[in-house]
Amino acid sequence: MLRRARAWIDDRPRLRHAYRTGVGILGGLIAVVGLVLVPLPGPGWLVVFLGLAILGTEFAWAKRLAAFVKRQLSRFWAWWNSRKSARATS
Repeated sequence: MLRRARAWIDDRPRLRHAYRTGVGILGGLIAVVGLVLVPLPGPGWLVVFLGLAILGTEFAWAKRLAAFVKRQLSRFWAWWNSRKSARATS
């Protein structure tokens, strides 16, 4: 059903442009709210990734950015955990 709806949108250039604009605004707004929430207690990074996932449905740069941020966050947590375990053993 969703593929048919998406095909119907893609067949209409003005509607496709409006859809991409709406996705860009919604995803961007959610990502910005997530960035504001990062220093506060709560799911800041989760909201940022949600915004990037929404943007990634329409924009290739957002998919690449989300993959980059996930890799960097994974590297940070690996470093953090190794640092924490090294401190616990000494």
